Amino acid sequence: MDWTALWLSLGLAGWTVLILLPVSVLMGRFLAYRQFRAKGLVEALVLLPLVLPPTVFGFYLLVAFGANSPIGQFWRETFGHQLVFTFEGLMVASVIFNLPFAIQPAQRGFEAIPVEVREAAQCSGLSPWQSLARVELPLAWPGVLTAMVLTFAHTLGEFGIVLMVGGSIPGETKTIAIAIYDRVQAFDDRSAGIMSATLLAISLATISITFWLSSRIGRRLS
Repeated sequence: MDWTALWLSLGLAGWTVLILLPVSVLMGRFLAYRQFRAKGLVEALVLLPLVLPPTVFGFYLLVAFGANSPIGQFWRETFGHQLVFTFEGLMVASVIFNLPFAIQPAQRGFEAIPVEVREAAQCSGLSPWQSLARVELPLAWPGVLTAMVLTFAHTLGEFGIVLMVGGSIPGETKTIAIAIYDRVQAFDDRSAGIMSATLLAISLATISITFWLSSRIGRRLS
């Protein structure tokens, strides 16, 4: 069992969820309520990581983060090291390719809120931020929770983009998914089986906890 790879994967998934939580709420709410000419294009860009092959998306991220790119040069000048093949680069890539998993379920959650409820909040004198915190977010919470669970689980299991952007550096970018692949390549089926079972158990527990929380929140709101 490669515990270092497991803890690195859990840390990557946790940071990705923390970063994307406010993004999913704000972007999900914006796309749910606002109508504008380029909305279809914005939604298509958000969903793009879902339809592009991981190697293709990873290649473009690798080019965008490379030493010769503006982003890569800025990162090196600011922090003194390159962005690719580092945990930071892996985290930025994780945030980008998890955007559809974080935004779309939250958007559906906000879209399910009746217009009358939002209008009543406005008539009550609540500001947009107060309406979000007191009325909309509690009602859209199942969608936001689903978004965070999908983001966490997808980050744990992602392989192609992680390998393209982060490589397989032990203790730095070697996640549990890459560790499983390495063990299979080395014909170490026992270690690969143990790590796969551990990842399966974590994913199953995460989803089960989500259903439990959703049911409890649903009973309280009803």
